[in-house]
Amino acid sequence: MNKKRVVVTGLGALTPLGNDVATTWDNAIKGVSGIGPLTRIDSEGYPAKVAAELKDFDVEQFMDKKEARRMDRFTQYAVAASFMAVKDSKLEITDENAPRVGVWIGSGIGGMETFENQFEILLEKGPRRVSPFFVPMMIPDMAAGQVSIAIGAKGFNSCTVTACATGTNSIGDAFKVIERGDADVMVTGGTEAPISRMAFAGFCSAKALSTNEDHTKASRPFDLNRDGFVMGEGAGILVLEELEHALARGADIYAEIVGYGATGDAYHITSPAPGGEGGARAMLQAINDSGLQPSDIDYINAHGTSTSYNDKFETLAIKEVLGEHAYKVAISSTKSMTGHLLGAAGGVEAIFSILAIKEGVIPPTTNLETPDPECDLDYVPNEARKQDVRVALSNSLGFGGHNATIIFKRYE
Repeated sequence: MNKKRVVVTGLGALTPLGNDVATTWDNAIKGVSGIGPLTRIDSEGYPAKVAAELKDFDVEQFMDKKEARRMDRFTQYAVAASFMAVKDSKLEITDENAPRVGVWIGSGIGGMETFENQFEILLEKGPRRVSPFFVPMMIPDMAAGQVSIAIGAKGFNSCTVTACATGTNSIGDAFKVIERGDADVMVTGGTEAPISRMAFAGFCSAKALSTNEDHTKASRPFDLNRDGFVMGEGAGILVLEELEHALARGADIYAEIVGYGATGDAYHITSPAPGGEGGARAMLQAINDSGLQPSDIDYINAHGTSTSYNDKFETLAIKEVLGEHAYKVAISSTKSMTGHLLGAAGGVEAIFSILAIKEGVIPPTTNLETPDPECDLDYVPNEARKQDVRVALSNSLGFGGHNATIIFKRYE
């Protein structure tokens, strides 16, 4: 099969670091924290008190109030970030090209907040008072559905749900759609609005969230004193495009996407497999898919959640795949600043990986004060680093044993 080359021509983001890509990137490079005290829900009774929330997001910049009320926040975020990405790509979607423009946007848990609110209405007021929009607001695929309606994309349309690997799987899956010739353009990434009472309570009960009350220090990937992740919200969206299609319309190209790997641990519902073996296989698969060598990797945007097992096993996986080169590669966990956006994490982290290539700057892992002896690689501690990056790899690992890796390369 003649594989088509696929490039990135547009970026859009809503993150705890900013309500667009430029602000998010600028703050990441400065090492700014997007984490603060939990405000979206009352923290009384919850062991975790901090979260990475969006600041001053105004949905009415993107749609009218009535429309917004019929969408859960995870869908609002996806629509807003997709509008930004398509605008950035300068792609005009017309009746002619719409059937060749697709959407693949995932969410880890979809409309959890909608579910909670409507369940309360059911209990208090009875079944007749449940909103007719309840189901289309809640289901995770509605982000992809609403984005396709909003931008007029009639091509391949899908939604991946693989917990914290969702964003990366979605981008990889969309990449393969174009590579095999089933679309010319895909709008893809992840979105999540998980800061709700139930989701927060569930992650607290699973002892997955940091109980550090100092919000500036709570997310500390690879640090000896890490004690869990910080929940975040937002969306990261890319416009992927078949190379010839992009060149024909004179598009600006950020980078080329060249490799994708996805594996299952077949081990445990929440814990990664020993030694990170599933993550290692996903990285190896992506490297093989890209036609590159392990030694070609210049930068890894780690999954780096700031949980005990994840950071240790991901480090082992990197060593397994890269061998001696593991000690030479620059690695960072931008979750130290954004918190963990669950299903949206891979979308936002793909953007960081692409911009590291384009700008020649690697964002830092902040709060890395006491190195963990078991995490002994170069995690670009505390300050961004100017470095030529030709190839960047991004990892995401999710509950259920999902591992996903994508690789971007400077377009040449």
